[in-house]
Amino acid sequence: MRLLRLFPDDTRIPFMRWRKYSFPFSGILSVLCFVAYLAFGMNTGIDFQGGTLMEIATKSGPANLSEIREKLNNLGLGEVQVQEFGEADTVLIRIVRQEGGDEAQQAVVGKVQAALGTDIDYRRVEVVGPRVSGELAQNGIVGVLLALGAIMVYVWFRFEWQYSVGAVIATLHDIVLTIGLFAVLQLEFNLSTIAAILTIIGYSLNDTVVVYDRIREMRRKYKRMHLVTMLDLAINQTLSRTTLTAATTLIALLSLYIFGGEVIRSFTFAMLFGVVVGTYSSIFIAAPVLIFLDPQLAGDKSAAPEGEEPAAAKTA
Repeated sequence: MRLLRLFPDDTRIPFMRWRKYSFPFSGILSVLCFVAYLAFGMNTGIDFQGGTLMEIATKSGPANLSEIREKLNNLGLGEVQVQEFGEADTVLIRIVRQEGGDEAQQAVVGKVQAALGTDIDYRRVEVVGPRVSGELAQNGIVGVLLALGAIMVYVWFRFEWQYSVGAVIATLHDIVLTIGLFAVLQLEFNLSTIAAILTIIGYSLNDTVVVYDRIREMRRKYKRMHLVTMLDLAINQTLSRTTLTAATTLIALLSLYIFGGEVIRSFTFAMLFGVVVGTYSSIFIAAPVLIFLDPQLAGDKSAAPEGEEPAAAKTA
């Protein structure tokens, strides 16, 4: 049985020649995302704005989430999240913070009780204030920064500092583009999105480390190979693995996005976009940035012209 290979073993795509386009393209996109963030801001969800949290249980069997969501949306309370919580008859309701202080929040509880009727057991009612939501936002930012710091240390110890900086640049690129997309489209940004960003960081780093590991192997084997040639060869040799991993991940995420419901839609959308930009950055950002971080990594630059391979590499 033949193994599935999207690209043949002798693939010779000159990725490094495209860096003169990929770097300006990514730079312009990053600047536009930053401008979009300043201009539009983020459409933060209940987790960061604060609001009302209610845990209810239906008395007549499993809860009908669609019916509950429709009744609450008709109240005009703004963003409302409805999700199953534990048992099939238990539902967790989150309602965005209303203008008007504590009295407005209490009024929300009354409206919800009137809309859902008497066939409901109200187990818990909590009001999340702006201070708590601000702490959640701060903790989310700290989590992302700690993840980036851990990545830098890990790659530094496993490879060299140039690879560490390259991995962080590629990861920051993915984060900035993901946040910019949410700012432009005004999609809900909540704790699930933070979790998606952390997952994107891990996915992007995994792809980057695979390419870096192949580059390290080739540096030991071909000590005088031109760095541009080495980077092209390393990416081509890992291209089938990279594309197959991305394709299978996208299929699973697309299924979750279509059939997973509203609760995880922001998470899966961020992941869909993150897998695409993470695959792009590992090829067009993380690898070619090594050329600029330390020219000494290129070894003997007379070994081969850019885009060509020495005889030893062609027969490897």
